[in-house]
Amino acid sequence: MPTIRPATPADADAIWSILEPVLRAGETYALPRDWNRDQALGYWFSDGHDVFVAEEAGDVIGCYYLHANQRGGGAHVANCGYVTSAASSGRGVATAMCEHSLQRAAERGFRAMRFNFVISSNERAVKLWLRLGFDIVGTIPQAFDHPRLGYIDAFVMHRML
Repeated sequence: MPTIRPATPADADAIWSILEPVLRAGETYALPRDWNRDQALGYWFSDGHDVFVAEEAGDVIGCYYLHANQRGGGAHVANCGYVTSAASSGRGVATAMCEHSLQRAAERGFRAMRFNFVISSNERAVKLWLRLGFDIVGTIPQAFDHPRLGYIDAFVMHRML
């Protein structure tokens, strides 16, 4: 199991090395594929985001952010974004990060967690979130322009804490 800890500015290069291939592929996040390092890290470390890294043997192998999904009357629902390094895919890193984020969200007083835009073709993530107690509470038809598959659905997934 990886160690999960708060990210520091010293982690920026490692986080970028994980984010860049995901952004360039354009298959799992509705973010601009041409973002540069500063734009991507600026988004990941946005105001209000608590950022964490998953580390193994001193190497950052995944990262996630946690924040309130909405403001005001919706601020009791958390939201996260997770990315695992390609080399660590399939080794339980995303599971560990999600479990950590659920615990952290509960500690911060959130009552639920919602993923607003889970790309339907990201089958591994969908299966993982379902296994960790999330439900698909909505489908947004043809919401994502996938670079290989064209327009595909996105799911809204939700779980009480």
